[in-house]
Amino acid sequence: MVERVTGPDSPMSRPDGPTGPPSDHVESLPGTDASAISVEPTDPLAAAGPLRDTTAHPAIEITPEPVIHPDRHAAAFFDLDNTVIQGASLFHLAKGLYRRGFFPTRVIMKALWIQIYFRVAGHENAGHIEDARSASLGFIEGHTVAEVTDIANEVYEDSIAERIWPGTRAIAQMHLDVGQQVWLVTAAPVEVAGVIAARLGLTGALGTTAEHDADGVYTGRLKGDLLHGPAKAEAVRALAHEHGFELARCFAYSDSFNDLPMLSLVGHPCAINPDGRLLAHAVEQDWQVRDYRTGRRAARFGLLGAAGAGATAGAVATGLAVRRYLKR
Repeated sequence: MVERVTGPDSPMSRPDGPTGPPSDHVESLPGTDASAISVEPTDPLAAAGPLRDTTAHPAIEITPEPVIHPDRHAAAFFDLDNTVIQGASLFHLAKGLYRRGFFPTRVIMKALWIQIYFRVAGHENAGHIEDARSASLGFIEGHTVAEVTDIANEVYEDSIAERIWPGTRAIAQMHLDVGQQVWLVTAAPVEVAGVIAARLGLTGALGTTAEHDADGVYTGRLKGDLLHGPAKAEAVRALAHEHGFELARCFAYSDSFNDLPMLSLVGHPCAINPDGRLLAHAVEQDWQVRDYRTGRRAARFGLLGAAGAGATAGAVATGLAVRRYLKR
């Protein structure tokens, strides 16, 4: 099951301390396994993250900017990892949980390997999806929603805020400035997605929902499936139906070929920091392409496909280094 966390349409002041959406304000999202949880506009969590100077990360222009103008029937949907932030939000959360003694190193090592596999291979099978489910649940089983939400706020401050892609943030702000809703759509836990969406002043987030009991303690089970691949498109379609958006007038942004169903669903798809397969497809379909990776010319010259050649060696090296990295 996925869960959406809603926030304000415009940034507010930064919060004085960690907080989060009330877990008792839950409603179902018709047509999917998704459920909704609202964030009050006055909640101090609903604060803008830093909007940095985008000149330090010049975009590689391939096609003109899409036309973004006031349109109440249009909305923008953003993938999170490597689209809005550099790297994997789940790994940043796991690092924060690890430092607080939530789980042993082997759990985060498994999660890291799954993340590497997804990014390099660009596809997955049922076994890998189940491994991802188990690894993500292993982070939080036995802990409370309040604990994880508080840590997600700390992780945002410590690790995520400085990794927001300024170019992507600027595009999201363009949509907000003309009155369009802007949603994160991610396989990351909804607690993390909701914190990031609120801190950036976005409308809300669709994220993976882990089950918790009446006391707010995670059970170690998911409600439904990870919000990944085709499930993202299903959630976007349901949200569009609920809000009266016309998908042909909507926008979607992602870095991953795995998000092709979501990108193909809307009238204005855009590949941001694309992997090799998505880049090839975007060029073939004449989609918008943006690459904000400093010093990278992969989007123009099609070099991303070469990344797979060193994938195994890179994964091994990363695995050997992760213990040291986690202790920083």
